[in-house]
Amino acid sequence: MAKPALMDYDKALELFEPVLGFEVHVELSTATKMFSDAPNPAAKHADQSVGPNTQITPVDLGLPGALPVVNAKAVEYAISLGLALGCEIAPSSRFARKNYFYPDLAKDYQISQFDEPIAGEGSVEVELSDGSFFTVPIERAHMEEDAGKLTHVGGATGRIQGAEYSLVDYNRAGVPLVEIVTKMIMGAEHRAPEVAKAYVSTIRDIVRALDISEARMERGNLRCDANVSLRPRTAPGEPPAKLGTRTETKNVNSLRSVERAVRYEIQRQAQILADGGTITQETRHWHEDTGTTSPGRVKSDADDYRYFPEPDLLPIEPKPELIARLKEALPEAPAGRRRRLREEWGFTDLEFQDVVNSNLLVEIADTVAAGASPQAARKWWTGEIARLANAADAEPTALISPDDVAEIVTLVESGDLTDRLARQVIEGVIAGEGTPGEVVAKRGLKVVSDDGALIAAIDAALAQQPDVLEKIRDGKVQAAGAVIGAVMKAMGGSADAARVRELVLERAQATEG
Repeated sequence: MAKPALMDYDKALELFEPVLGFEVHVELSTATKMFSDAPNPAAKHADQSVGPNTQITPVDLGLPGALPVVNAKAVEYAISLGLALGCEIAPSSRFARKNYFYPDLAKDYQISQFDEPIAGEGSVEVELSDGSFFTVPIERAHMEEDAGKLTHVGGATGRIQGAEYSLVDYNRAGVPLVEIVTKMIMGAEHRAPEVAKAYVSTIRDIVRALDISEARMERGNLRCDANVSLRPRTAPGEPPAKLGTRTETKNVNSLRSVERAVRYEIQRQAQILADGGTITQETRHWHEDTGTTSPGRVKSDADDYRYFPEPDLLPIEPKPELIARLKEALPEAPAGRRRRLREEWGFTDLEFQDVVNSNLLVEIADTVAAGASPQAARKWWTGEIARLANAADAEPTALISPDDVAEIVTLVESGDLTDRLARQVIEGVIAGEGTPGEVVAKRGLKVVSDDGALIAAIDAALAQQPDVLEKIRDGKVQAAGAVIGAVMKAMGGSADAARVRELVLERAQATEG
């Protein structure tokens, strides 16, 4: 299918005002599911290799007579998140049944919250690439359960279109979620895609700081539905035009994709409206490979879901003492944490802004907490790891963990690895060969500092360049570089370059004497 025509982005912003809205789903990392005692596949360090339909109970499958029981820890996590978003916690909230048929919802309804959410009326301050801030208003944060997962078999894309058949795995059904819904976001103007990316990044930072979710977008721990509509510009003095019809791009699974999807929808909708067409209120699918969206289903309004109170669950009425305790335990807000880390790490404004723009602040902070120096953590995450992630079109944290990076930094700083060898270790970790220590052992990458092995390599290099020692004795110490380079090449970069230099200079002095 040919790509639809897109309007130039700057032209689109001349004609229309973008209006945004986001629904971010956060999988909570409780030990068990929202309404059953089945293991939660989104729990910390959960085994991701378990077989399909092995982490389910009659409750998850909606079997007759199976009754849900609310996970108390999930409620605490939801309250903490609501407080971190600046929301008011409701003295009483309740669950509702959201009715719709889909194969990955075995009971044909989802237990969610509708008109009585646990948290509402908040806001989040997000930092943009130039250091300025933008406030995103929060309408509500409510609890619900996740659906299962469909795998479409056959066809070229792995999507339902063209598939021969579909398989359903209910392991994810019942995983506790908090859905964060913004109010309409206006005023972002030409920075709308950047605001979108910064907002989702901030939500990710918040839930990680709260330690309530791993928030790994590539695993679906954090998913974003991006709503975009366009309102025509009016002449000065004229009343604002009516709000446009919105589309909802579903389950965008990376920060980069959130930014790209919002920009694409602005350009696509602008061209349709400029050509006299109309926008259909619908869900849309984001295609990472082509950078486009495609139609999903016509978007339902709340009435179409036939919400009604969940009859098997009592209202949630958290005690004021619990709310006070959770509020007291809140971590720093992301904006305040950034200011503190910039001062603690001693980065220049440019260095720190590079970190913020790379969306790797959390990873670098976790690497520093694991024992690495701030400069070394920044160097590896924003350099080699970011390069490999871009090449693989993946999130950096999907490739390697902060603990692994900290271990590599330690090996480099102790002299066991050179930067060149460290890059090979990173490649091995990403390839699934084990921890950094295991990769070093398997590949034999540890720096060689044994004098016997180094002297043998130096003698071989000097045999090819017999005039080097004479040059050094004549005061041309830089001539040692040729021997050092030859030794490093011969030993595959595993030689201790500093020790090689010392031995070469010692040899020159001994020969002179």
